[in-house]
Amino acid sequence: MVRVYKCSFCSKDMVVGTGMMYVKNDGTILRFCSSKCRKNMLELKRIPRHLKWSSKPKVENK
Repeated sequence: MVRVYKCSFCSKDMVVGTGMMYVKNDGTILRFCSSKCRKNMLELKRIPRHLKWSSKPKVENK
């Protein structure tokens, strides 16, 4: 059985051997499916739920 990971930014499924793995200084592992996701999260510090193209759930205003 093939192991599947989710992208830390857009929640897209990835097979082992694809994408990028980023390890923070505190030991947290972030997995990204593309450089687009990596740049948006790490360099631009964007929140996934504010972008239309990411599939993270959007929070409704109450």
